[in-house]
Amino acid sequence: MDSTANLVKHTGLGLRRSFLKEIVENPAKNVSFYEVAPENWITIGGKLGKQFRSMTERFDFVCHGLSLSIGSTDPLDEKFVHEVKDFMGEHQIKLYSEHLSYCSHEGHLYDLMPIPFTEEAVTHVTERIRRVQDILEQKIAIENVSYYAAPGQEMAEIDFFNAVVEQADCDILLDINNIYVNSINHGYDATSFLRAMPDDRIAYAHIAGHYVEADDFLVDTHGADIIDPVWKLLAKAYELYGVFPTLLERDFNIPPLNVLLQEVDTINSIQNAWYQQHEQKSA
Repeated sequence: MDSTANLVKHTGLGLRRSFLKEIVENPAKNVSFYEVAPENWITIGGKLGKQFRSMTERFDFVCHGLSLSIGSTDPLDEKFVHEVKDFMGEHQIKLYSEHLSYCSHEGHLYDLMPIPFTEEAVTHVTERIRRVQDILEQKIAIENVSYYAAPGQEMAEIDFFNAVVEQADCDILLDINNIYVNSINHGYDATSFLRAMPDDRIAYAHIAGHYVEADDFLVDTHGADIIDPVWKLLAKAYELYGVFPTLLERDFNIPPLNVLLQEVDTINSIQNAWYQQHEQKSA
C-alpha cells in the first residue's frame, strides 16, 4: 500500500460534476478522499477546472481509469498513460487504478469485456500492467470486475486474478459488489473468494449497488442503493483483513448529495464497529 500510505482516513466518494459545486462550498465531513476517472477530468478547464483544483488542494484523490483496456490485444495507449502521469503529478493524486478487463478491439467498445481466464491471458495482461507501472513509476491497483460469461475459461476467476496480480506485482482495488454479483451469477461462495485474496496488496475498495434482473442474475450498474448482503460482505472483508480505505461508487441515478453521504456514513459505521470490536479483543 505504498502509494496509498497517506490515505490515513478510510472513507471515500466518487466525485461527480453534478455535485462538484455543492461539495466545494460545503465539504463533506465524513469523506476523506475522492476518486475521479482521469478521462473525464484531464482536459477540464474554466470554472469547473478551478473548482476541481480547489478540491485536489484540500483532499486526497485517486484515479480510476475507464479506457486503458488493459486486456486488449490493441497496442497499449502509452500516450494516455503519460497524460495520466502528468495529471496525477499536477494534482498530487495518490494512485491510479483500472479494471481487469478490456474495452477496445480496433476501436472502443464502450463496455468492459471479460478477459479469458487463461495462462496466455495472464502473461499478456501482466506485461501490459508492468509497462503502465514503468511509465507511471509506481504501482497501480487492478480491480476485480463483474462478468456475465467466461469464454475460453481454463482456470477459476480467483486463480486468474491472483496470478495477474502476483506476476505483475501490482496492488488491488477490491470491488465488494463485484464479488457479490459474480457469486450469485456464477454460483460461488463470496466469502471463500475473499479469503483467497492476497490481502497485503489491497490498496482500497469499492462498494456499490446493482440491479436485480432475476434471483440468479444480477447486473453491476452502480445505479442503486447498496443492499444488506453487500454491506455484510464488506464487514466480512474487514473481519478478515482489517479496515482499508473504502469508496462509495455511484455512476448514474445519482441521488442528492445528502443521500450519498448517508451511505458513506454506513461505511463509517461498519469501520467503527470493527475498531470497537478490535479494541475489545485487545483489552
